Amino acid sequence: MTENKGRKVSLPRELFSRIAERIAGSEFGSVDEYVVFVLEEVLRADAEDESGGLSPEEDEEIRRRLTSLGY
Repeated sequence: MTENKGRKVSLPRELFSRIAERIAGSEFGSVDEYVVFVLEEVLRADAEDESGGLSPEEDEEIRRRLTSLGY
């Protein structure tokens, strides 16, 4: 995942804390990394709805990440 420090977004403290708890022990190194991943997935899903689906590699990456989060 590319780390681009171009913009900042503020999260409510409670949401930040919930995310931090969720990613504890996962492969995500920070709340920022998790939020970027989730937003990219949402945008990718929107694009796929228009274009027709995930590649096998994208599907496997999502499964691997969700597994690391306990899903």
